Amino acid sequence: MALLMAAGSEPQTDREREDLDAIAALKESAAIELKEQGNKYVKMGKKHYSDAIDCYSRAISQNSLSDSDQSVLFSNRAHVNLMLGNYRRAISDAEEAIKLCSTNVKAYYRAAKAAFLLELLMEAESFCNRGLEQFPSNEEVKQLSVQIDSRKKECEHHKTQLSKVVETAKELASAFKTRGLKLGRTMYQELTGVKKPILDKNGFLHWPVLLLYPETMSSDFIEEFCETDIFSAHLDLISFFYSYSTLPWDKENAYTREAIELYYQANTGVVLSKKKVLEYLLQGTVASHSECDYDDDKDEVDHTEIPSSSSSGKWIKVNEKKTLNDILKQSDYIIPAIPVFFVISKRSSLYKEFRAGNWSHP
Repeated sequence: MALLMAAGSEPQTDREREDLDAIAALKESAAIELKEQGNKYVKMGKKHYSDAIDCYSRAISQNSLSDSDQSVLFSNRAHVNLMLGNYRRAISDAEEAIKLCSTNVKAYYRAAKAAFLLELLMEAESFCNRGLEQFPSNEEVKQLSVQIDSRKKECEHHKTQLSKVVETAKELASAFKTRGLKLGRTMYQELTGVKKPILDKNGFLHWPVLLLYPETMSSDFIEEFCETDIFSAHLDLISFFYSYSTLPWDKENAYTREAIELYYQANTGVVLSKKKVLEYLLQGTVASHSECDYDDDKDEVDHTEIPSSSSSGKWIKVNEKKTLNDILKQSDYIIPAIPVFFVISKRSSLYKEFRAGNWSHP
């Protein structure tokens, strides 16, 4: 009997040959029936997709159909996996279908579709091209090919934008280093938003600058303060506007141009490493979630800058005749993402307390 024959051995008698033919016919019939049942399950909807996959898998395991029919089984299973979101399985099944029958256009389409949904655009394009070589007029594959080409262009555009943004951020980070500036963690972002410095075509830094009034913690915001500008020019402009509209909280009119002084707080804050500076500069951009290397020498780690000297936290008066860069490059100034300066009036009742270092942030 054929069932007792050793695996791989040839039939020796007519009875064995008849038995083998009968077994092959049963397997073929079972495979066809399983295929048809699988097709029915697909038509019944998503709840029955797992049943369809089971039927196709059992039909494939019969290994009794021609290569072209086996190819259809793999392609059908790829179709169900595609609809279930099992994209890698769909690609694997479609590839098996193509190996068995190089003219199975549905297999090319399903492999391309699954690869496209996985953002494997080069693979998706390859499957489409191979399918169109076999069937140049197939509309389904042609439309998918157009989609893939469009997506590739989008990705290239995004990649170009990403590269520009990262390069700009690196140039800024390099400008900070060249000037010896120490950038710290963001403070008062609720007042400034996501404003960041820019580097103009001539290589000059332009900073957004926050002015705080410790008397009431109200603020002024200078959108663009060039590093080569002196403070007095900006204070003159602010005071010019005050002359038309006094500060609502300045009941004693103490904040006149000749009475105001500008200060920064020395040696406070957290100095960021070059890598963290780059991450900060990329926040809110198309590259905000990108992993970007800082091409430089050994990068220092983050550390909290709280010196033990008596100057720690001390208020340092700004010389109005100095440029912004003159102040930012001071060894005791850690820039809290963007420069922050405190405006106090010599006529204010808070002045002596502030100068003595007895005032602190609310």
